[in-house]
Amino acid sequence: MNSSKVIDVSCWRSDILGISFSNISSCHPVWPKRAMWLICMGLVLPLRKGLDYPTPQVRACVDLLSHDYFGSDSCFGAINRDNPDNKPNQGKIVQSVIPKNRAGVGLADTLSTDIAGLGLISRVRNALDNNEIAISLFIDMVPWYRRRGKHLTGQLYECEERASGAPCSETLKPSFAFLENPFLADLMESGGPVATDSAIVDLQLLELQKDEGLEQFLLVCAGFLSALEALGLPHSLSGVDRLVRAHGHALNEIFMLREGRFPRIPDLVVWPGCHDDVVKLVQLAHTHDVVLIPFGGGTSVSGAVSCPSNDPRTILSLDTSQMNRILWVDKENLVACCESGIVGQDLERQLQEQGLTTGHEPDSYEFSSLGGWVATRASGMKKNVYGNIEDLLVNVRMVTPTGVLQKQCRGPRVSCGPDFNHVVMGSEGTLGVITEVILKVRPLPSCKKYGSIVFPNFECGVLCLREIARQRCQPASIRLMDNEQFKFGQALRPVPSYLGLVLDGVKKFYITTIKKFDMDTMCVATLLLEGGYADIAACVCLSVCLVLITTNTFNNYPGDHKQVDTQENKIYEIVVKFGGIPAGEKNGERGYMLTFVIAYIRVGSMFTVIIERDLGLEHNIVAESFETSVPWDRTLSLCRNVKHCIAEQCKALGIQHFMTSCRVTQTYDVGSCVYFYFGFNWTGLSDPLGIYESLEARAREEILASGGSISHHHGVGKMRARWYQTQVSDTGVRLYQATKSSLDPKNIFASGNLLASKL
Repeated sequence: MNSSKVIDVSCWRSDILGISFSNISSCHPVWPKRAMWLICMGLVLPLRKGLDYPTPQVRACVDLLSHDYFGSDSCFGAINRDNPDNKPNQGKIVQSVIPKNRAGVGLADTLSTDIAGLGLISRVRNALDNNEIAISLFIDMVPWYRRRGKHLTGQLYECEERASGAPCSETLKPSFAFLENPFLADLMESGGPVATDSAIVDLQLLELQKDEGLEQFLLVCAGFLSALEALGLPHSLSGVDRLVRAHGHALNEIFMLREGRFPRIPDLVVWPGCHDDVVKLVQLAHTHDVVLIPFGGGTSVSGAVSCPSNDPRTILSLDTSQMNRILWVDKENLVACCESGIVGQDLERQLQEQGLTTGHEPDSYEFSSLGGWVATRASGMKKNVYGNIEDLLVNVRMVTPTGVLQKQCRGPRVSCGPDFNHVVMGSEGTLGVITEVILKVRPLPSCKKYGSIVFPNFECGVLCLREIARQRCQPASIRLMDNEQFKFGQALRPVPSYLGLVLDGVKKFYITTIKKFDMDTMCVATLLLEGGYADIAACVCLSVCLVLITTNTFNNYPGDHKQVDTQENKIYEIVVKFGGIPAGEKNGERGYMLTFVIAYIRVGSMFTVIIERDLGLEHNIVAESFETSVPWDRTLSLCRNVKHCIAEQCKALGIQHFMTSCRVTQTYDVGSCVYFYFGFNWTGLSDPLGIYESLEARAREEILASGGSISHHHGVGKMRARWYQTQVSDTGVRLYQATKSSLDPKNIFASGNLLASKL
């Protein structure tokens, strides 16, 4: 009754999804034993009996999967029993069995029907014991390949047996990359892949068609593969593995995935497990002249991980996801050494267990990696307290073809020539592979408060944020949305109750009638304040509670709130001088948390092989964001100029339905970071992607003409390489080229980022 059989579906590449099909209660002890991971629409959704699920089918599935027939444990049991290294065999699923009686047969039929309603399929058959029924779950992968597989590259693209002799999934470590998130349930309502019987196949033997007359795509040389085998590093020639690492999150990459084809994808993928593995791999690639493209979380929006289409050499994607450990924590000096492949929420979860935090929260924090933060000079939403990545970084190790670059001193500051940390930061995978990073950490804050402010117009809001910055009383995060973004956010709010409608009416009456704010000009700022840092020992005792708390203030947590209260009062004193009105903590928290939704809206960019979807593109909406940094005296004019430029270009192209909005998302003594959001309905347009790219290029030209930079934190990549030289000067380009030639004389880190031409 409790027996189970492992079914191989390693093609799922569950390591990319950041999950492990191991016993859930051992992965996360606070979850109920009957919790399970349901793979739906390519998303990992923790389902628990008794919660409010979006559809009757989901509820039925949860109830069935929580049925007593499956015993007291999860229906997905631990499957790492034969692994001496205790590494879960990711990409596999356990087949559950139930008694073969009338009730069992009825349960199996109902389960299959309801799971099919979720866009999944199950298979019910006799188990080895004829008195039992075996139930298995699968994802419909094959129809997706049959529709689009041959169009992805226009060249040979097939799922082969992995070159290492065993599926890479059996050697990979899990990543705790998904916490419970209410937005996943909302996304489920839009549906998932259609289930068909053809999904039950051995996908490792699936061969996809090759277009006539095209050259064979797999260029991997036998000598390099033989040497790679000798190193014993996990690697793969699988088309699925290669495709997942051929792109990031940028609009054009997702559009090509859905509607067009990639000119080139990596020829193979390798998963080093530590710094020494990377050293060996880089030397091997240098010897055989193989191109290396480091791959972390895959959240780049600059085209940084895409393959150069004109390079004839073998291209290897170096996936750092298995280098995901915190190597040590020094609580005396408040620093921690971490491997570069660890993703943001894994890093924070493990540090918070010790009462510590980095405080670094970029929008992509749930999925992006530490190495990617360093390589792109990332910025976090709470940088006013914790700093940007350049402020957090103490030391870094980068493996280059000519040696390992790292400083030998961990002092807080040194004066010994140029700081080579800044050579690594912003290098975007063009100089080497970042393997280890030493970061500053802080004790967890004992107090966290949210707030929001309504301003009569955008100009008042910008002037207020500038004054708050000048008086050095910025909260951990302060962001200002323009009127278009404010109204768009209001349109997305859930329908309130009758009492909520009454209260909303009262608030609107006060703001528009008494305060005389115009609904077509007013804007909103959101605040997050943190402070009152307790001692580390106290933090450790209550760190688990802190991770799960959702209230605005940790009232039961030891520490002094006076710091936060004083800062809050000072901010609101300034706000009043610029005509602002406090709008409550709830709106502030909601506005802050909505930032993380961006990663889920573009679902397809994270789970492309499974679902290849973007919620905007599904409704014929092409949309993207881009950002810049700008001095204070040019912030307002830049916002006006860019929005006007886009509007005029849309009108000239006959685009009737479009939206442009902006927000000030970071503040400094000398300037701000401004985000622009732009989208349009492409119904009836023959080349929506080309139109968007031309519009964004014009917008970026306007940004530069208005005093802005090509990027504040997204990086240059390939998409903004055309403006790199104008930003750093001809001399700056020559300095970078000299550094590149010295560290990488064969140009094996030839991603094409920063400079489009071959170095």
